[in-house]
Amino acid sequence: MLDAKVKNLLNDQINKEFYSAYLYLDFANFYYDKGLDGFANWYDVQAQEERDHAMLMRTYLFNNGESVTFDAIQKPDVKCEALNDPLKAAYEHECYVTSLINEIYRVADEKKDYRTLQFLDWFVKEQGEEEKNADDLIKKYELYAGDPKGLYALNQELAGRVYAAPSLV
Repeated sequence: MLDAKVKNLLNDQINKEFYSAYLYLDFANFYYDKGLDGFANWYDVQAQEERDHAMLMRTYLFNNGESVTFDAIQKPDVKCEALNDPLKAAYEHECYVTSLINEIYRVADEKKDYRTLQFLDWFVKEQGEEEKNADDLIKKYELYAGDPKGLYALNQELAGRVYAAPSLV
């Protein structure tokens, strides 16, 4: 059995990961509406990743004899008007998720829950990659999207992103 506080934080994070997936699907919708299917694909893949993060945490709780409680997923509240609004919002959101993972890590460390710390190591590394990817996408947009040909090329690049299921090894 896990410490109650660690268990509750992990359960909350599961719900927040599902919200992240919902948020990224909303960003994909925005880009589909704008005719930028490559950008939409990027966020469709992001949504799949976030869903899988939730599922990994769910499995971890079950494997440790804990139950999981799902909350209602709130409607994404990010208003997107400019083409780069989702990019900026995604970066901010990933920084927020990093802070949440860090808090779970801090509490697990405080409780000397070494198994959960080891489990969370993957998520700490993953969040570093998520923040970098979001920041890189903003930089590419700023470099290329001012020109229609550049925007087209970036959209084509993002269309090539394929989903790869996460592995904790």
